[in-house]
Amino acid sequence: MRKAIIAVLLTLGAGAAHGQEPPRIRVEGGMLAGSVGDDGTERYLGIRFAAAPVGELRWQAPQRVSRWPGVRSAAAFGARCMQLPLYRDMAFRSPPPAEDCLYLNVWTPATRPKGGGRLPVLFYIHGGGFQAGDGSEKRYDGAALAARGMVVVTANHRLGVFGFLAHPALTAQGRRRGAGNFGLLDQAAALAWVRRNIAAFGGDPRRVTIGGESAGSMSVSALMASPLTRRHIAGAIGESGALIGGVGAMPLVDAEAQGKAFGDALAAPTLAALRAIPADRLLAAQGTAPARFSPTIDGTMLVEPVEATFANGRQARVPLLVGTNSQEADHRAVLGDAAPTVANYRAALVRLYGDQAGTVAARYPVADDTQVVAAATALASDRFLGWPTWRWFDLHRRSGAPTWLYEYRRVRPRAVDDTSGRPAPWGAVHSAEIEYALANLTTNPAYAWTDEDRRVSQVMSGYWTAFVRTGDPDATGLPRWPVAPADGSPIMRQVIDVDTAARPFPEQDRHVAMTPLMAAPRR
Repeated sequence: MRKAIIAVLLTLGAGAAHGQEPPRIRVEGGMLAGSVGDDGTERYLGIRFAAAPVGELRWQAPQRVSRWPGVRSAAAFGARCMQLPLYRDMAFRSPPPAEDCLYLNVWTPATRPKGGGRLPVLFYIHGGGFQAGDGSEKRYDGAALAARGMVVVTANHRLGVFGFLAHPALTAQGRRRGAGNFGLLDQAAALAWVRRNIAAFGGDPRRVTIGGESAGSMSVSALMASPLTRRHIAGAIGESGALIGGVGAMPLVDAEAQGKAFGDALAAPTLAALRAIPADRLLAAQGTAPARFSPTIDGTMLVEPVEATFANGRQARVPLLVGTNSQEADHRAVLGDAAPTVANYRAALVRLYGDQAGTVAARYPVADDTQVVAAATALASDRFLGWPTWRWFDLHRRSGAPTWLYEYRRVRPRAVDDTSGRPAPWGAVHSAEIEYALANLTTNPAYAWTDEDRRVSQVMSGYWTAFVRTGDPDATGLPRWPVAPADGSPIMRQVIDVDTAARPFPEQDRHVAMTPLMAAPRR
């Protein structure tokens, strides 16, 4: 009780700092007290959208929140989900990891539309390989886009073994209780909460655009494919990733075998024994296990491979904006520690593709050693996320739904404290576009942003804003961005850089030719 009183007082202090009472909103669980930012936007942070997934609720589908009395503070982020410290670029504002982590955050303009009008909504899903990340990260802050006239939501979901454990005992509980996709079910529950409650924040539940980067983008493809969510989406943004090809969802039988082996290694062969293991011990075991805890074709959230859903036109046929960065992976993902020479490159292709190495070499050609880094980078990027993202784009645009393709090329400046002397990246590295797309350069002082960076962010975030508002990124005052043709006409993609423009997409032929190899299991 004392903690609850202190939390409410802190909230009142946050409002008083701006010379006003903190804003209050009623949602299905009760009353929330938010805060007002320096930019005038309201934010409601750490809103519980599902019951704490602890005890018997560990490895169960998310449950509804119980009502609370009085006013609950929404002035601070909730705890992030259980995770290891995997990525140095994650700047959290949340408490340390905990199992009790199913919270979401809302940013909304303080001034609502007149006449009862409602604002479009962006529901943005964080990246982190389904192993790390949360909605409090500075680069996902929603204030800048909310100030442009939309409601922005970020949400946590269970990660790693807590979010994606499959096990025969879990399957035996029944499909609706979940098996292997608890993290995706959390996302579906957060999206459902938004549909039920977003009107209280001025948002329109019929105009919810889902977006995300990396694992967040993969999640967007899953939500578009899932029978639980595909009818409740107005539009979708995918930045670098789809649950297709080598990064696709696992068959349930394989995931069950993996989960059983994980439990057996901990001397916990039963579900009760696994639930009795402290969370910290489970997390430590996850860090050393060979298991891949990621989405599964569980029969409930995903009833078939995501690629099959899109190939058969069963996905949400909504506007889709999708693309990748020019350096999604490093050339060393192909070459290893070998020097970038033609001989080493050809040897790497044989190691990766066997008797198909010649086919790959024809699509990623090199004439001399100076071309190896570029070719190996292109291949590594396509193997990682480039081809799955393209396949998602290609299948969706063939369904007749409006689809736009981009390539992000702006090379991020060096970090302010970088004295390593390492060469600059060859291109725009994985995740480098987030701050630009969400208008959040100022939230990340680690980089020496220039006026050119700010101009790129203005254009890119302008496209994202227009898309959320209208379902079309081709906004007035920005470089023209044509929609992709649904037939066999040549495709143009938007190259986003200092000189943003629509340009031909010659890689289309390469992706088509590489489809049998990219879709096959990895060596």
